[in-house]
Amino acid sequence: MEKKIALSRYVDAKSVTKKLDDLIKQPIYSISDAALKRYENEYFDKKCVKSRQMIAKAQDIIPGGVQHNLAFNYPFPLVFTGAKDHTLTDLDGNEYYDFLQSGGPTVLGSNPDAVKTKVFELLENCGPSTGLFHEYEYLLGAKIAECMPSVDMFRMYTSGTEACMVAARVARLATKKKNIVKMGGAYHGWSDQLAYGIRIPGTKGLQSPGIPGFCFKKTREFFPNDLNNLERVLRGNILKGGTAAVFVEPIGPESGTRPVDKDFNKGVEALCGKYGALLVFDEVVTGFRMGMSGAQGYFGVYPDLTVFGKVIAGGYPGAGGLGGRREYMKFLGAGLDGGGKKALSGGTLAATPLSCVAGYTTLCEMERTDACAKANQMGDYLTDGLNVLIDKRKLPFVAYNVGSICHLDTLGTMHYAINWGKLWQIPGILKATSARKREMEYMGAAYMAEGLVTLAGNRLYTNATYAKKDIDDVLSRFDRVFDHIVVKG
Repeated sequence: MEKKIALSRYVDAKSVTKKLDDLIKQPIYSISDAALKRYENEYFDKKCVKSRQMIAKAQDIIPGGVQHNLAFNYPFPLVFTGAKDHTLTDLDGNEYYDFLQSGGPTVLGSNPDAVKTKVFELLENCGPSTGLFHEYEYLLGAKIAECMPSVDMFRMYTSGTEACMVAARVARLATKKKNIVKMGGAYHGWSDQLAYGIRIPGTKGLQSPGIPGFCFKKTREFFPNDLNNLERVLRGNILKGGTAAVFVEPIGPESGTRPVDKDFNKGVEALCGKYGALLVFDEVVTGFRMGMSGAQGYFGVYPDLTVFGKVIAGGYPGAGGLGGRREYMKFLGAGLDGGGKKALSGGTLAATPLSCVAGYTTLCEMERTDACAKANQMGDYLTDGLNVLIDKRKLPFVAYNVGSICHLDTLGTMHYAINWGKLWQIPGILKATSARKREMEYMGAAYMAEGLVTLAGNRLYTNATYAKKDIDDVLSRFDRVFDHIVVKG
């Protein structure tokens, strides 16, 4: 397959980081209390009555009233009953522009007809799951290997969390070393060992209640975009069992919430070679969103293992997998390849015919229609438009993107970091992030009332079904929200 570069530009990480540094030094700029109250009264109370009633019932059965972390929205979660292309419809019949995109997998748009047709065909003939081999398992794996430069072999799981777990096990077996190093603030799922240093660099286990501290004994973090810090951690591990793997999100933690330089991953690759650690790219978001060859194709870096998720099941359940070099993937053999130590790995509903046909068809359609490039162009257009609005109103907000992965940071909540050498600062940081997180929820509510569904009020994914006329309408809605921004101290 010809490898097309679908990304027309890359974020200037240093410039964005400086703006984010400045943002958290500013007082809080957010939606005014009066405007928020109007949105609550005129939109949520009057136009979302059925959603409110449903959530009230759900709270008796479901903890918090919803099943997914992304659905916890202020003042209450809305109930969505329709999704098509880039539009969502709620239980009350209200329509929204969808920038959540199910957390990122729907690059083709929601519920594409070509994928749905193939899924229906499969359900007529086979059903969603058999527990036995299906031809689409091979077709999906072969397609991923064809697209991704470093992938010789691929095994499917049901989530990115599972794939990250098994990547750590493979790395330990392959290198005979003990420690795992991850990028501070990055999210590699919620398994015991990797739910460390998440969201904000330096948090260690603070963001992982319910996990005993001993689970993190062999997990370390390094500061994003800091190769010197990474090398200090790798050097420190030498007498502590060595480093089995370095996990990175290749555009920065939390999908580039703290972006990294374009040459950063090359530096990580070199350090992994120097210290005998496997390089693990977590491409759950960037894989098949930045382009068909993922972040590794764009950066020209060849990780030893690659974690996949989201799009590889086309938005259907069972989206997770691990790919990599043949010499390492042998530790995941489950069939006819003989003896030797194998990483503990399983999953009754991994690699179902349903997830594999949906994923394979989705990847083929994305390639055929050049969906990544279209989605990325709309990401550029959206970000440029947001920056015009920000500059017009002289707001301290920071808008930037890596293709279709767009960030609108109005509060800098996740740009803080904890330095354990300065313990006296921690209470102040926790207080500041708590206050800014609350305002993020209010901003998200204002966007929702204007018909804009975002991820946590500060991340937006575009897909291939957006057109410039859609984005122009979207920008007018953001402008209405920005009209009510005030300084809150």
